[in-house]
Amino acid sequence: MTVEGKKILLGICGGIAAYKSADLASRLKKAGADVSVVMTESAKQFIGPVTFQGLTRHRVYDHVFLDEKEGQIAHIDLADEADLMIIAPATAQTIARLAQGFADDMLTTVALATKAPIWVAPAMNVHMYEHPAVQHNLQLLESYGYHVIGPAEGHLACGWVGAGRMTEPADIMREIESQFSIQKLSGKKLLVTAGPTKEALDPIRFLSNQSSGKMGYAIAEAARQAGAEVTLISGASLADPKGMTVVHVTSAQEMHDAVMQRFATCDAVIKAAAVADYRPEHTASRKIKKSDGPMTLTMVRNPDILKALGEHKKDQLLVGFAAETDHLEDNAKKKLNSKHLDMLVANHASDGFGSETNKVTLYFADGRKQALERMQKQQVARHICNALSGLFEMSVSK
Repeated sequence: MTVEGKKILLGICGGIAAYKSADLASRLKKAGADVSVVMTESAKQFIGPVTFQGLTRHRVYDHVFLDEKEGQIAHIDLADEADLMIIAPATAQTIARLAQGFADDMLTTVALATKAPIWVAPAMNVHMYEHPAVQHNLQLLESYGYHVIGPAEGHLACGWVGAGRMTEPADIMREIESQFSIQKLSGKKLLVTAGPTKEALDPIRFLSNQSSGKMGYAIAEAARQAGAEVTLISGASLADPKGMTVVHVTSAQEMHDAVMQRFATCDAVIKAAAVADYRPEHTASRKIKKSDGPMTLTMVRNPDILKALGEHKKDQLLVGFAAETDHLEDNAKKKLNSKHLDMLVANHASDGFGSETNKVTLYFADGRKQALERMQKQQVARHICNALSGLFEMSVSK
């Protein structure tokens, strides 16, 4: 499935990056999408509506009180018919209005009324973007279910260098195409693991790692948006995502038990969790007091969840992760084969832990590999789900 025949609402705000929206509208139209443009008043100070009328072959919507056809309520009809609404560029002003639920122009009114996914591509000065108010508003939008694309880093029109550039239309286009191509997960039952495990040393201390769980949560959300029935098994301290079953665990043994109990009834497992390989042999019942000299700690192996899944899988697809400090490809291929995986997502340890972005390479059991550029973890998640849907298609055709 591509964007052909999809009804796309393109919202345009008042910023210098508005010229890029013409490129995006053109790309969408050439790909067969039915594009309608909604502009703010300030957007028209940077680029004229006639440009978008020519590109889309539709009138441009720039005011709530239009000369409407009989029986038509323009902003409701636009909202109801849309398959996707993308606001690019999205200024700090419009982001704030969306976050607070304003409906004081055509763009915000349509955004409130639509049930379609809404994406925003911020574009502004780097210091504006980094301001706590803007970051808070973006977080609010994400909590509402909005998807934030970018911004990219680089030279800005204001002369500063940093985050604030609107994501390039070609990159946005690829992401839109990916969004519609991963709908094939509808009806699939997915098990996703996320976050670190914590291995208790005593009632106060534990051993763990730097995983935040953000990658696993992004995958779970992308799979849910693609129509999958998702169970997320998490060792992370993140808010529960909506629309899925969330199982909280602490230790590697707990995660092992939770996964194995549900494995037989799922169609695929995406094991993004960073599970501890070892745990203390003994957990003290009381706080360990410091003493003179070194402390010796005996460690024992935790169960290898991925290996157990590989040994017990039947028709399920199995996706693993590998974070390496060196010899990335050699270690990735070794893990892919030894754990009987269908796909492995590999990255250098410095590329993903604790950040909002990741740079990964996908390795497949049939020898293929796909190297992705550095991008937001939500974008990486959609690529992973897209690849998984391809594996499902291949398994059906065999």
